Amino acid sequence: MHNSLSERDQLVNWHPYTQMQTAPPPIGITRGEGAVLFTEDGREFIDAVSSWWVNIHGHAHPHIAERVSQQLRTLEHVIFAGFTHAPAVELAERVLKLLPQNQARVFYSDNGSTAVEVALKMALQFWFNQGKDKTKIIAFEGSYHGDTFGAMSVSERSVFTRPFQQYLFEVEFLPVPVPGEEELTTAQLEKLLDREDIAAFIFEPLVLGTAGMVMYSPEVLDHLLELCRAKGILVIADEVMTGFGRTGKRFACDYLSQEPDLMCFSKGLTGGTMALGVTTSSQAIYDSFLSEDKTKTFFHGHSYTANPVACAASLASLDLVEKQSFLENLDRISVSHAAFARTLEGKPGIKVCRQTGTILAIEFEVGQTSYFHSLRDQLYNLALENGVLLRPLGNIVYVLPPYCITNAQLEKVYGVMEQMRNLVVQAF
Repeated sequence: MHNSLSERDQLVNWHPYTQMQTAPPPIGITRGEGAVLFTEDGREFIDAVSSWWVNIHGHAHPHIAERVSQQLRTLEHVIFAGFTHAPAVELAERVLKLLPQNQARVFYSDNGSTAVEVALKMALQFWFNQGKDKTKIIAFEGSYHGDTFGAMSVSERSVFTRPFQQYLFEVEFLPVPVPGEEELTTAQLEKLLDREDIAAFIFEPLVLGTAGMVMYSPEVLDHLLELCRAKGILVIADEVMTGFGRTGKRFACDYLSQEPDLMCFSKGLTGGTMALGVTTSSQAIYDSFLSEDKTKTFFHGHSYTANPVACAASLASLDLVEKQSFLENLDRISVSHAAFARTLEGKPGIKVCRQTGTILAIEFEVGQTSYFHSLRDQLYNLALENGVLLRPLGNIVYVLPPYCITNAQLEKVYGVMEQMRNLVVQAF
């Protein structure tokens, strides 16, 4: 008789990014509250990664729950082709007010990958509708934009994408302009921009998440975008991970003077309540699809486009994002991360610490950085044994906590990371 969630799960489910033959049994979670997850066997975990970077306000937030409950009793879903509803209209109005001034239109989809797919298709059809042969996309080496085919194409070619290599379209990749490499990146971009076939440049602003929280400055990004602007090349900001506070401001693009043509959002958009994706565009891009010729229509959609319940969750999340206390929590966590990072400088086992806003990453010195480093499982299990959920990227451990995390909870997370350092020192 299989009674536990974990046992029942192993009979029926297939988990993401998991080698099911060798992975340990999944941990059954029965509820969450704030920054804490509770298991079916009575354990507690501080969710220091916001459950894949989505639960920005913590788990089971009462304000979001109440707004979702109200919406479920009013309208759970309606087709968004030819119809509209209040949550979708209000959410678009409020999101646009928070974004760069040139953002004028909202297109709804289901998640981060599809938000990127929408942006890529909009950028390519923008030129197609004008009869211009611009078909190449520029992206950063090491980038990750999702797991659908377009999103994979503009992401790092890796073991994740290898089985599908022949189906991915060709992309021009730039080195990330990390400190010391800015001139190399700039020179390569300038050379690419001399070509006539470049349609757009897509980027994760300031932080490349899956690459290991690789960070670069807003100043160099502004310069790259300025170069694109001068050549009339469209720029796409993928803020799926960085949006809604991760970099210390509400959006990473708030650090920039240049404005993207297209922006992609998901993850924290609903406060982690449910899936929803948003792609925003400038008025110029929207206008390029307006025509008496129906073939210039943007032929893209999802059954659950602008789902009212997901929009209601996002509106409730925005209520929290727009409060002054939201920014105060970003500052509190950012200052705490920076202080802890300073304590690690020069210590054995530490290769480098990286920090931008509420994102902290520690790269341990283990000879070679790798997503598949054998150290990963040891670090992951050590954290769980101490009541903390951390999900290392190989030998890189990162913290992206819910903004409700307390200072005491942060100190516990830092203590676990110090234990990880000791483990690395003993092993290497």
